[in-house]
Amino acid sequence: MKTYTHLFFDLDHTLWDFEKNSEETLQHLYEVYNLSRFGFTFADFFRKYSYVNKRLWQLYNAGKVNQEQLRRTRFHKSLNDLGVPEAEIPLEMEHEYLRICPTKSAVFPFTHETLAYLKAKYQLHIITNGFKESQHLKISGSNLLPYFGEIITSECSGFAKPDKRIFLHALERAGCSTPNTCLMIGDNLEADILGAQNAGIDQVLFNPEKRSYPIKPTYEISCLSDLQRIL
Repeated sequence: MKTYTHLFFDLDHTLWDFEKNSEETLQHLYEVYNLSRFGFTFADFFRKYSYVNKRLWQLYNAGKVNQEQLRRTRFHKSLNDLGVPEAEIPLEMEHEYLRICPTKSAVFPFTHETLAYLKAKYQLHIITNGFKESQHLKISGSNLLPYFGEIITSECSGFAKPDKRIFLHALERAGCSTPNTCLMIGDNLEADILGAQNAGIDQVLFNPEKRSYPIKPTYEISCLSDLQRIL
């Protein structure tokens, strides 16, 4: 087992339960804006928004859209695809989503227990492609802030995972000059695993659904508590 000094965590889908928190927020918006009057169910809305949002984040990670374009597009396109007339698409839904969702506090099982265990042994940091304001709200609202030193966002660094420059920037911020003493923990094969590999950093793939992938990370876990076995 290698000796690590710094552990870098992804936030959404790794610590903060994005799917659960987002679904609760979207359910609220579906009811507040009475979207059922347009003839589609919440399940239809959630499925369409999830697809559109995921695709836009893929484009953002690839540098093909920016923050403003992502935020301006996701609700408009989702509702447009579901048949909502242009004049009746609520323009404030994006603002309301951004106001409410980051205040949700659901995290994955064993998040706090595992982070408390690791903090006693390592320096912990976050690297996230999320936007600074919303990511800090998520971290503080779910009581994750005390565990972490540096919190590196794509918005502030100017680079998004998998660009290796955000990882090198994170190492510099953390005061770590040797990538081989660092470990990246995340759920996204391209952004977290391949990005860390390209920066010379070992990786842990958080894979709770136990999917098969063609790329082999340094380690793989299906529950955050498994980190206590590795580390």
